Amino acid sequence: MGTGNMHTPADSDASTAANLSIDATVQTNAANEDILKVTPETDWQDWFQTWLSFLRVELSPIQSYELSLQLVSDSDIRQLNAHYRQKDQPTDVLAFAALESITSQPTELWSTFPVCLGDIVISVETAQRQSKQANRSLKQELAWLAAHGLLHLLGWDHPNEERLIEMLNKQTQLLQKISLI
Repeated sequence: MGTGNMHTPADSDASTAANLSIDATVQTNAANEDILKVTPETDWQDWFQTWLSFLRVELSPIQSYELSLQLVSDSDIRQLNAHYRQKDQPTDVLAFAALESITSQPTELWSTFPVCLGDIVISVETAQRQSKQANRSLKQELAWLAAHGLLHLLGWDHPNEERLIEMLNKQTQLLQKISLI
């Protein structure tokens, strides 16, 4: 996958970005319910809207998108990581893109229905550990991981050091946009 540039044209009309809508469904298990006190669902919704506008995502002719965010335990993400990536260990974030190939998607439906970007899964336990190691708040770490997951949903990848640095720089810009760094 590329760095998402095919999905974020530089000549995007700013008024289109301003009309963008996102339905971000946030789910958590009972053990992590308190996390929504740290970062309420309305924050997530606002963040994803701001990020998609900033990235100038123009996949939907009606500028309407959906994604889901799941805040889970290390145990839950470990199972997903083992099943989908054959790595039997917890990780911080997984992204399951609904749009693997833009050319194979039914674009005529997108003029009526929101474009489903996919699912982001974040381990709250790993985020807590990483926030302490990085000397940032849990809210900042969760946003950092969500931004990383969103970029993956939009086709970004980091198969080498150069692309990783590019992606991390874009994550920094995304967190700056929501005033978290």
